[in-house]
Amino acid sequence: MENLSVTNAQQCVLEAVAVQGAESVRLEQSLGCVLAEDIRANRDLPPYDVSAMDGYAVRSVDVAKIPATLKIIEDIKAGDMPTGIVMTGQCARIMTGAPVPQGADAVIRVEDTQALTENKVQINVAVKSGNDIRLQGEGMRNGDVVLTAGSEITPGVIGVLATVKCAQVQVVRQPRVAILSTGNELEDMDEPVDPNKIPNSNSYALMAQVQALGIEPALLGIARDDPEELAEYLQRGLHFDVLLVSGGSSVGVHDYVRPTIEALGVQMKFWRVAMKPGHPVAFGVLQRNSDGTPKETFVFGLPGNPVSSMVCFEEFVAPALRRMMGHARLYRRTITARLTHNVKHQAGRTEFIRVTLAKEEGGYTATSTGAQGSGMLLSMAQADGLMVVPADSVGIAAGSEVTVQLLDGTVFQEDAGFKE
Repeated sequence: MENLSVTNAQQCVLEAVAVQGAESVRLEQSLGCVLAEDIRANRDLPPYDVSAMDGYAVRSVDVAKIPATLKIIEDIKAGDMPTGIVMTGQCARIMTGAPVPQGADAVIRVEDTQALTENKVQINVAVKSGNDIRLQGEGMRNGDVVLTAGSEITPGVIGVLATVKCAQVQVVRQPRVAILSTGNELEDMDEPVDPNKIPNSNSYALMAQVQALGIEPALLGIARDDPEELAEYLQRGLHFDVLLVSGGSSVGVHDYVRPTIEALGVQMKFWRVAMKPGHPVAFGVLQRNSDGTPKETFVFGLPGNPVSSMVCFEEFVAPALRRMMGHARLYRRTITARLTHNVKHQAGRTEFIRVTLAKEEGGYTATSTGAQGSGMLLSMAQADGLMVVPADSVGIAAGSEVTVQLLDGTVFQEDAGFKE
């Protein structure tokens, strides 16, 4: 159960979690969610043939020989309906998005014409039938599936949902996440500065990582190193779908998280992972329904050191939350970069080194942010990505190609993208 490889620990987590049920949310609240139903078009779009340009609706046979002079029979704006039929030698002035009148089969851009009089225009180019016309149903056909269940709701998807007037959307329910920090040494945000205390950065860094996935977590505060107080806080957190506990998961005599959490019925899947930083990371499951129906709380015991906590979130918590939200792509996108300096490494653990990236001809370079101590939070604040050093590596030479998990965006992919 202890000292799993990163890949095996990730597999253990993902085998335990599952997609949440569906819920209905307002369109305005759906960004970042995943559709739980297919969406069908409720009309043809465009609803009729429309002009793709400002110009003139013409009969293509009338402009086969140019220049050609045509009589303007009407002006058609977007939102208007044509009143006439374009006959031989005639045309209609038309705006972008306006319906093409009967008789016309092409549109000439206004740039390709010359006004002669108020109701006559000279056409200076010849065009084929269908020129600059958007055909009825070109965008979508009434009744067609335009979005499938499992699609992530992006700004473009929001636009489609608004187009089909889907004011309420069935989405995969977002997991409810609670964050708890532990330790007598912590100083919370509203407490006076004490040089003998450590600021509670973990709760807020984890909060931001959860928010970046589109979830608003609950901050439970700080549980001090007292078994009874810790149990009270943990019981509160175990009513959520996911509980993130920061600190107290090591093996010191005052690290009470493990015995307390097990006493509350949490079945631990692992307590250690062969990684750096983040070795003392834990994962467990509490079955919350006594009737046998599936209702679980997933508990992540994250290291107290802030960098370790954030790295473990990226490798284990974020993929789990995205699976629960219904996403197909679970892991941060990776790129290959050229290492600018030597990296020492002792084989045995997969290491995640914070790096900055720079563009060079043909790719990118990766450079360490500097000292890599697990308490040096600036190394995460400055990083563009996490360089993955495989567990069996004995060091990497400058100029070598390395794999980097990107941190400066929310692009995800289906697999971890690296091998240990």
